[in-house]
This record gives sequence, C-alpha cells and structure tokens, in this order.
Amino acid sequence: MTAVAARGEAVVAGHKLRPSFAALAAAEEELGPLFALVEKAASGGLKLSEMVALFWHCRADLTSIGRDEFAEAVTAHGLAAATPALKILLSQILGGQNLASR
Repeated sequence: MTAVAARGEAVVAGHKLRPSFAALAAAEEELGPLFALVEKAASGGLKLSEMVALFWHCRADLTSIGRDEFAEAVTAHGLAAATPALKILLSQILGGQNLASR
C-alpha cells in the first residue's frame, strides 16, 4: 500500500481522485444512482467503462489529460491496479469522507 492509499486517498494511473459533491453529481448524471453503482460493484457487475467514468469525474486534476487518454492509462495499469482505488473511492462515497478540501 502506498503512503497515499494509507491516508485514504484514491490514486489510479497516477491521478489522485477526490469525490467532491460536484464530481459525484456528474458521475450520477452519466452512470445513474450512486447506491446502485456501489451495489453493482459489490456484486462484481461493474463494467470497466463505468469504473473509468467514475474515476474520470472524481479526478483532482481536471486539466492535464483528455478522457480517452485517461481511460487508456487506467486500462494500461490494469484492473488489479485500479481495484484498490475503486475500493477507497466507494468507501469515501458511502462513508461521506470528502477529500476535495485537502
């Protein structure tokens, strides 16, 4: 576990994720209700495109990379590398922890 992960910060493909209200609202607009998304992830039914979309909306740096390039970077790092970030992000969504102010 990296020092960032130990602090409860999600990082995927070198990009820090911050689930602010605006980010989560944008993710909901694209993906549907967050509770359904969490349930889908828990049952193993979350699609790669859905995971990448959630990550995309929650990334801290909104200017450094385009969505297609971001999706390719996540894919290149692999699902095993993305899973810890997904777990942290879903825990933040459910627990209400917001790192946007850090």
